[in-house]
Amino acid sequence: MNPKPFAFEVTARQGRARAGIIHTPHGIIPTPIFAPVGTQATVKAVTPAQLEELGVSLVLSNTYHLYLRPGAELIAELGGLHRFMHWPHPILTDSGGFQVFSLSETRQVDDDGVTFRSHIDGSRHRLTPELAIEVQEKLGADIIMAFDECAPPYDRAYNERALERTHRWAVRCLEAHTRTDQALFGIVQGGVFLDLREKSAQFLVSLDFPGYAIGGLSVGETKGEMHAVLELVDGILPEDKPRYLMGVGTPQDIVNGILRGVDVFDCVLPTRLARHHAAMTRNGRLNMMNAVYARDPSPIDPQCSCYTCRNFSRAYIRHLIVAREMLAATLLSIHNISTLIQLVNEARDAILTGTFDQFAAAFFALQNQSNV
Repeated sequence: MNPKPFAFEVTARQGRARAGIIHTPHGIIPTPIFAPVGTQATVKAVTPAQLEELGVSLVLSNTYHLYLRPGAELIAELGGLHRFMHWPHPILTDSGGFQVFSLSETRQVDDDGVTFRSHIDGSRHRLTPELAIEVQEKLGADIIMAFDECAPPYDRAYNERALERTHRWAVRCLEAHTRTDQALFGIVQGGVFLDLREKSAQFLVSLDFPGYAIGGLSVGETKGEMHAVLELVDGILPEDKPRYLMGVGTPQDIVNGILRGVDVFDCVLPTRLARHHAAMTRNGRLNMMNAVYARDPSPIDPQCSCYTCRNFSRAYIRHLIVAREMLAATLLSIHNISTLIQLVNEARDAILTGTFDQFAAAFFALQNQSNV
């Protein structure tokens, strides 16, 4: 392990886009970065060795799921999440708040915390800010999240209540946090309401977190509303702290986020699409079940250098899908993750060389051509 404490440095800028390095006890994270999601201590259908080959430097795991199964105590007993899932590089865990609040039919919220029923067996549980931190400390991720309440984006009254609760919980999370080898991020909330987002960002900055997440986006709002929120908080959040846009992972959203000062992205999209037979490309998504690919000898994306595209044809991928072979999900997941990793790497290189404006313009021109 690298004994250097958590730190962030910006190494280059172009406009609001920035390239940087996050230092963690388990290694560096070059930014901008995309983190595949390993909800249950595994990125679905992909091994840690395959992730390393793809150049992945950060993965995300989910506190809610690991708390319920197999339990944080067991993971701690077996050496922590890094050893448990055989991933020696940086890990980020969310607080479980988004998952709990998505259980709208089975949870009850009060100022102290949330009572909910497990989606696995219906058992009753109580999650508080203190417990969310305790679980994440036992898991041992490098970057952990404050417990927050994610409200429906257009419900003003709900967002006002949830924001006050999120801010009180942020203070309690800071007070409960004891591990000096973990960086605890605050989460900016407030729905689509810019005044609430401003209030949230300013309050959390006053608490001096080592980094800040932007939550409650990509949950039904328009792209214009998302961009307005990002532009607002970009002007408030400290320049010397990393910004993490939670749960956002389309190529278009990633480039738009980088343009607006975001450093870290995560999403289940690449592996979820793979399990539904879809391939991500710069030109849009391909349904690999389509009969047009049955005799196609070309790779999924001739511009892609991933293991899948170097070795297998569209015809083979379609055959695996039709035959219901598990390898289909693995090969598509490798390709989809690689597509996003290559995208952020190219964006980073463009920022470092002062050509990001041209990179973004060419990217969006390709998107426009694909939509014609």
